[in-house]
Amino acid sequence: MLARGNRITRGAEYKAVVRRGTRCAGPHTVTYVVATPEDRPARFGFIVSKQVGTAVTRNTVRRRLKAVCAEVLPQVNPGAEVVIRALPSAASADFAALRADVTRCLTRSFTPRAAA
Repeated sequence: MLARGNRITRGAEYKAVVRRGTRCAGPHTVTYVVATPEDRPARFGFIVSKQVGTAVTRNTVRRRLKAVCAEVLPQVNPGAEVVIRALPSAASADFAALRADVTRCLTRSFTPRAAA
């Protein structure tokens, strides 16, 4: 489970990450990442709308996404802010599919780009 210090809690913070962050879309999630120079733990936020399903389904998807983020937390740069938006297909996705989707986007976001 993610500790309180590793969570984005305010709506304005969610909005800032979604607007300024780099976007990576997968089959089940859309991940937004903002790398900040601040010296603090990485923070995560989750958006699971009613389009995903009933309350039970949405909470299951949110718990799975939190578990995935807790697993990859050591690999995420300090100061990073990550918002993961679940797509409706996340309701039928298993844990392994969600993990693959999120880790692919996080790995891509934190890999330095080659100079062109």
